[in-house]
Amino acid sequence: QVQLVESGGGLVQAGGSLRLSCAASGRTSSRYAMGWFRQAPGKEREFAATISWSGGNTYYADSVKGRFTISRDNAKNTAYLQMNSLKPEDTAVYYCAASRGVLDVMKVSLYEYDYWGQGTQVTVSS
Repeated sequence: QVQLVESGGGLVQAGGSLRLSCAASGRTSSRYAMGWFRQAPGKEREFAATISWSGGNTYYADSVKGRFTISRDNAKNTAYLQMNSLKPEDTAVYYCAASRGVLDVMKVSLYEYDYWGQGTQVTVSS
């Protein structure tokens, strides 16, 4: 089992930045791809970014590409999402997720993820 705890959310003005963190505990010796998803009120949870176990591969949704950066520090069992140039449409609850696997790959579908954090609210005011 792996437990994930997000932090770093908050209220920010449009154009501002936030850095989300996702701390993992438990069976962290296994290899996990990590992902960030978000869910706005009344909408389905959607993919934002993913990073492979080694950190060598990343992939972003078109809506965040060029503005968000996903990274990880395996020594600290922590993943990050740096969010710049935030827009009101980025307002959502952001979730991190971990996906077991042997291969060093990225995973886009939420159905491929085994563990989820409780979420952190990000609100961008106009």
